[in-house]
Amino acid sequence: MKPARPVLSRLGFGGAPIGNLYTEVSDDDARAAVDAAWDTGTRLFDTAPHYGLGLSERRLGAALAGRSGYVLSTKVGRLLVPAEPAPDPDGFAVTTGLRRQWDFSAAGVRRSIEESLVRLGLPAVDLALIHDPDDHAEQALDEAYPELAAMRDEGLLRAIGVGTNQWELPLRFVQETDIDVVMLAGRYTLLDRTGLPLLEECAARGVQVIAAGVFNSGLLATDEPGATFNYAPAPAELVDRASKIAGICARHGVTLPQAAIAFPLRHPAVASIVLGARTADEVRRNAALADRPVPDELWEELG
Repeated sequence: MKPARPVLSRLGFGGAPIGNLYTEVSDDDARAAVDAAWDTGTRLFDTAPHYGLGLSERRLGAALAGRSGYVLSTKVGRLLVPAEPAPDPDGFAVTTGLRRQWDFSAAGVRRSIEESLVRLGLPAVDLALIHDPDDHAEQALDEAYPELAAMRDEGLLRAIGVGTNQWELPLRFVQETDIDVVMLAGRYTLLDRTGLPLLEECAARGVQVIAAGVFNSGLLATDEPGATFNYAPAPAELVDRASKIAGICARHGVTLPQAAIAFPLRHPAVASIVLGARTADEVRRNAALADRPVPDELWEELG
């Protein structure tokens, strides 16, 4: 019998920034960010070996030590293996004697979870997600998923799923496997609703969705549209669209990031949104935005 699915809090804490994504974050600031998330009622905490080559997992595990009643999510697909110490080439401000190695094999997935548990200081993980299997679809379906399902049966995991920046491959997982959760980044937002077919299938099959990347990496993160979309300079036409949306929001007394946070939660398949933060102030700002009501008239005008 499958274990009962963990209950996901409406707002989740994304652990990539405290893995030094793009810039260094001190241990104290990382801990303060997690503490602030806890104080605002967040009980879903997401991390991955990829985030800072294990730094995010270590920091999050230490910050959550001694606490209970939360859901912790980590990921599989990238093993951390020894390497010559060097700056990380994947955008995290860390220098370690480790590098990432893609591995969606059964043995690799089990090893990944076992090593994550050591870094986290935990005996089990609530949720494990197959992370970015875009170029490894068949191995992820044929090997990674069955191994995670076995680990779920063994009680090492309470729920399993897939996390990607695209919607087509997760749709296969929903249709062909018995996953519990999909984490979809950036494909169901105010600017990009291409992931709607996936959400509809998840709703029909009872698969929970965690929406991530709701700001599309920056364009929707501030009251005036930012300069990046999907981690690259935003095309002029998207900046123009975002500016028009911001104007509509303003007429209804709503800010652009407030609407960006609220939008995915309107779909019945979306159980939670995950927002990354590197400081306590960012956490509190996000929580305050998430708590502000958005009038139905805004959604009617946006269509």
